[in-house]
Amino acid sequence: MDLATLIGLIGAFGIVLASIMLGGSAGTFVNMPSLLVVLGGTVLVTMMKFSLGKFLGAASIAVKAFLHKPTEPEELIATAVELAKTARQGGLLALEDAEVPDEFMKSGLGLLIDGHPAEIVRSMLTKDLNMTLARHSDGQDIFKAIGDVGPAMGMIGTLIGLVQMLANMDDPKQIGPAMAVALLTTLYGAILANMFALPIADKLSVRSREENTRKSLIIDALLGIQGGQNPRVIENMLQTYLPRSKRPVDDVD
Repeated sequence: MDLATLIGLIGAFGIVLASIMLGGSAGTFVNMPSLLVVLGGTVLVTMMKFSLGKFLGAASIAVKAFLHKPTEPEELIATAVELAKTARQGGLLALEDAEVPDEFMKSGLGLLIDGHPAEIVRSMLTKDLNMTLARHSDGQDIFKAIGDVGPAMGMIGTLIGLVQMLANMDDPKQIGPAMAVALLTTLYGAILANMFALPIADKLSVRSREENTRKSLIIDALLGIQGGQNPRVIENMLQTYLPRSKRPVDDVD
């Protein structure tokens, strides 16, 4: 589980709720028509921009921002080096019983064991990588759209409330409460966009970059193993995927 996302989400909403509770009655900030306009309107308008399948799939993609725990690059490099040593000693068939912590690496290793040429291995794994990045991009686009539509629906709700308020100007006592209700939709839209949708979109972007790095590392590792490269050479090549701070001391400029 990604603690940064969870702590940030809970903490941000906690601060807002605390300020509401300390400032007076929480019930003042609950208005069902305003929620209907912002939440319902945002969902429906966003749905118009995408296919139904992509829209519904956004929820499962968003779960990655909270629960996804990718294999660390250092662990992948260590595994690749051990696989390379095994392959040099006993051939690719000796890798059949190897324990691999990553499903993408495991499926690629199966291609090597089955004897597919390097061009086919690279093509199939690269296609898998590109399809994964495309799904991530769809998820980012949907949550960015929610971040754009939410405040707009909040403004629409506010305008509706103001029109209703101005239609009842003959009763001055109703102006204050009506204005408060009108402004709630703007608040709801801002919260939806800036405390949920846009942060999730940004986190999915981070996850996408991590996935690209991880799978590119695996592809290079598997092709190196298939080509019979020295394990030390493979290790040095894969360490270029690490930040300089995490590379061996003798590899840092």
